[in-house]
Parts: sequence; C-alpha cells; structure tokens
Amino acid sequence: MVEYLAVVRFFHIISGILWIGLLYYFNFVQVPSFPKMEAAARSNAIMHLVPRALAWFRYTAFTTWAFGLLYFLTVALEVGMADYLASPAGKSILIGGVLGTIMFLNVWGIIWPNQKKIIAATTETVTNQTPAPAEQPKWARRALLASRTNTMLSIPMLFFMIASAHMGSLWG
Repeated sequence: MVEYLAVVRFFHIISGILWIGLLYYFNFVQVPSFPKMEAAARSNAIMHLVPRALAWFRYTAFTTWAFGLLYFLTVALEVGMADYLASPAGKSILIGGVLGTIMFLNVWGIIWPNQKKIIAATTETVTNQTPAPAEQPKWARRALLASRTNTMLSIPMLFFMIASAHMGSLWG
C-alpha cells in the first residue's frame, strides 16, 4: 500500500506542478504579452501555440485532480473516512481538495469552452478573412476571469496541500 500511495502522490505532484506552471504562464506571461503583439503574430500564436498549451493545461488539471482524489479516497478508506476528516491532515487535504476541484471545474467548464471558441473564430478569421465574432471579447473575458480566479485559488490550495503533511499544528 505504501508503494502504491507513493506512486499516486508522485503523479499528483508532477501533474500539479505542470498544471500550476501553465496557469502562471498564461496569467503572468501570455495574457500580458498578447496585447503588445502585432495582430498577425497574435493570431498565429492563438492558432498554433495556444491549442497545444491548453491541451497540456486541461489534461494536467484532470490528472492532478484525479490522482488527488485517488490519493484522498485511498487514505480515507484505509484509515476510516470520519477519522481521516477529523485529523489535521484530513482537514487540510479536504480544504485543498475542494479548492483544487473548483479550479479543475473552472478549467473544463469555463476556460476551455471559451478558449475553444476563440481558437475556432481566430482560425476562421485568418483562413477565410471573415470578421471576428462580436462575442469574442466576452469569451476572452470569461476565460480570463476564470483563469485569474484559479491563480488566486492556487495560493491557498497549495498552502493547505502542503499543510496536510507539514503543519499538523495548524488545527490546534
């Protein structure tokens, strides 16, 4: 069981590093850079760079969430759900897991659907020289707000995930 949990935890951590790294890339590098780019360069990036980065973003969000849930359920069922949730580690993991779940749902339910529309509209505009849809700024705004929300949630989420193993005294 210990080896199994070590493997699950390892993949949870690696996936999480990739996911949060991409989240920070989007918010601190890509978003501020796009307005400064020429329209053709920005369109090229949206058609070629963004889909690949978003694929990694989506699937690392999923694998982080799935490995985290698997780890939580394995430990909770082994120890006993009530006992685990009453423990300092269980309380911290539960808060971190709820924040991570909200972030995961933001990625798949808000960010990706809106970015998918932006990518398709940009490709259509470049390929067929059609005007950009009037709704495109709304799609970008929704995706941006969900992504910024995830950036803000990532800080307490990481705190509680780390606190589960290293700050038992947090809960008195």
